[in-house]
Amino acid sequence: MEWFGRKRTFGVCVLLTACFIFIQFFARSLPVLLVGELLGGLVLGTFAVIAPTYASEVCPVPLRGFLTSWINLCFVMGQLIANGVIAGTSQLSTHWAYSAPFASQWFWCLIILIGWPFAPESPWYLVRKGRVEDAERALRRLASAKIDVKPTLAMIIETDRLEYELEAGSTYMDCFRKINLRRTEIAIGVYSIQVISGIYLVGYATYFFELAGLPTTKAFDMSIGFLALGFVGTCFSWVLLLHFGRRVIYNSGLALLVVLLIIIGILDCVPNYSQRFGVIWAQSILMCIWNFCYDFSVGPICFVILCEVSATKVRSKTIAVATAVQAVLGIAMTIAIPYLINPDEANARGKIGFFFGGLAAIALVWSYLRVPETRNRTFEELDIMFSRGVATKQFKVYQVD
Repeated sequence: MEWFGRKRTFGVCVLLTACFIFIQFFARSLPVLLVGELLGGLVLGTFAVIAPTYASEVCPVPLRGFLTSWINLCFVMGQLIANGVIAGTSQLSTHWAYSAPFASQWFWCLIILIGWPFAPESPWYLVRKGRVEDAERALRRLASAKIDVKPTLAMIIETDRLEYELEAGSTYMDCFRKINLRRTEIAIGVYSIQVISGIYLVGYATYFFELAGLPTTKAFDMSIGFLALGFVGTCFSWVLLLHFGRRVIYNSGLALLVVLLIIIGILDCVPNYSQRFGVIWAQSILMCIWNFCYDFSVGPICFVILCEVSATKVRSKTIAVATAVQAVLGIAMTIAIPYLINPDEANARGKIGFFFGGLAAIALVWSYLRVPETRNRTFEELDIMFSRGVATKQFKVYQVD
């Protein structure tokens, strides 16, 4: 992204995705399918970096929270669409049962490529490359004709100059230098909390509901409702962003997750659990409420904070580092969760709530102490505040001279 720009990098990644789908679509053996999945997964990781970086750089400060939190909604919508496609092809007895879901991905590649030429390059990237006139043209495309983009351009240039003076740097090593270390820690922390608070349970929703004792059809219906509540939750986060700060929403939501997970664990300890269908339904409904709370707080607000705490010069690299750490934790959870919930292994069932509830409680303590309020702050103001070592609780009221 730093060599070729956000737009070109994104376009190439979409083309590569379309190409790798061919491997998955025509795979008739596990080794070929694995190769296609691995190559596709490598490119998929780039979208997790490009999307928040680009979103935070092409919108004005008042809209920054809404656009960056939209990323979480895209994840939820993708899961809903995937469930719908798989439900429609699961009864097929030919290779189309798995080939059709792969083929459906080409539709989205086509839609994106049609709209790609109309997307402007990031003005922040253009300023850093010395292309000030191109940056101004990009800003004019992003704003209405009545808006004077000169002040915004001047702010971008000044922020770039300030970060140069602060020696923020532009390499991966610079993410861990003293000037950026606190910002990198917060970025890694808020992204990793998505994993340790239990988000990977979403992929096992149907299986978990079956283990809880629900019939297969009811379990699948519940998993759809589970994701639908996530969609509503993300939309609700936009309402909250209008009235509350990022820190308040994130920490309050995380606290609710801790409480819900612990209650889910306690319900699993009820005597004769398997015979108490009221308890089973209560536990399943609490799982859906948990997903709603996650998707109005930790899910979308993570991306808002992730984009706002990182310095503009190393934003893409900070997000890449945070994504890598989150992915490593995700791999660990992908291995651990099946072991924890499978009846022939740990058979923890809903007691897994104690595991994730405990981790989320530890994360809440860290978040309360370390995650600052970044609402309505320009990137220049955030640079100054982090460089001055402003205390976490002072970010909301600190006056930048």
